[in-house]
Amino acid sequence: MILLRDHRRQLLCLIILLLAGSSLWRLSRASSQTLQPLVEPLPQDPSVQVFFNQSEASVYTEPYRQIERHGDNLEQVIVTAIEQSAQTVDVAVQALNLPLIAAALVDSSRRGVKVRLILENQYAELEAEQLEALTLLDDGQILRIDDTADGSKGSGLMHHKFLVIDSRWVLTGSANLTFSGVHGDADTPDSRGNANALLKIDSPVLAQRFTDEFDLMWGDGPAAKPDSQFGLQKPLRPPLTVTLPTGPITVQFSPTSSKSAWEQSVNGLIARTLTQANSSIDLALFVFSEQQIANQLETEVQTGTTLRALIDPGFVYRSYSEALDMLGLDLADQRCKIEDQNRPWQSPIASVGSPQLPAGDKLHHKFAVIDNAMVIVGSQNWSHAANTQNDETLLVIRNPAVAAHFDREFERLYRQPYLGDTPLLQRKIEAASQRCL
Repeated sequence: MILLRDHRRQLLCLIILLLAGSSLWRLSRASSQTLQPLVEPLPQDPSVQVFFNQSEASVYTEPYRQIERHGDNLEQVIVTAIEQSAQTVDVAVQALNLPLIAAALVDSSRRGVKVRLILENQYAELEAEQLEALTLLDDGQILRIDDTADGSKGSGLMHHKFLVIDSRWVLTGSANLTFSGVHGDADTPDSRGNANALLKIDSPVLAQRFTDEFDLMWGDGPAAKPDSQFGLQKPLRPPLTVTLPTGPITVQFSPTSSKSAWEQSVNGLIARTLTQANSSIDLALFVFSEQQIANQLETEVQTGTTLRALIDPGFVYRSYSEALDMLGLDLADQRCKIEDQNRPWQSPIASVGSPQLPAGDKLHHKFAVIDNAMVIVGSQNWSHAANTQNDETLLVIRNPAVAAHFDREFERLYRQPYLGDTPLLQRKIEAASQRCL
């Protein structure tokens, strides 16, 4: 039986390796001879290592499309950490379809490591149908549940993206463990994956906090008893600050019930952290729709803080986007209504917009850099839904060495951005005007 499972796993990986076709392979090999890093690598903090899948400081060859490209191989970072595990690997991630990660989890389980996996129920079904990576895990008898294990139809969104290994290592960030989240779309040669970050943190105390979060969701695992806790079934978990040798890290998990004070929530933590800015705030966000954070940013700018913001092109000019507030604008939604409590800035700024990205890729980051010394990062989008419905992670890292990596990523994205009064924005304004005559 084990031999049959190994053969099936090897066959599946071989099929995926050929997804892009032989012509793409020849093209990538022909162009790889001159590909070099564009910038020097930055020093890594030994306790908090930082990786970006579109980094210009490194080059790797993707294992599936065989494209040599700039970026850190986030999948290999995770695979290596799993391979080095000795006792436990816990994975809580919205989506997983990368076969090499699945294979590493199976191999670790077979050598005696306890492996547990939690997924978002909708994506678990979708990815299994598309690429069958989860079939490898099922054949390997990996224990897994999703957010219906509490007896419900699922939480708002099981949006976590973390691994805890051997009660010591935490790997987390903004990346789902998917082709589009890490490497790029399999059938799109120019795709380089949604822009994402991954952190590898060495801290038993922090690992215990993540394990506590995992255990709330896990309950008794795949057994019949519905004692898992997802979403608002979980109690309020206040922020915890962990002191590492090179600086403190604060961690908090969502969601927070609307019955609790907003200041106690993860978005409340974001707002409090932003008040600590003295000179600069840089934002790279997939979605930004939390009005109270935008109001806090306006206060910071009024006191002299420089603000730059990049938001994914698919969300930057939606009617609920706080980018519009920062630009001093509002847009009616499809019902010709203005968002409740909307507050366009009285003194707009023009340093807000979107980056240029490869076609099909998204700005999937959820980070802020404050005064080149502090980083806010995690799975949590800056939205009301993330704050009050979803299972989410947020870290506040006070560490200039870590901040330097995020500074560089922001500057890469801010190179020739679409800012201020863009043609796309004008088209949105015109469309709203015509719709709401």
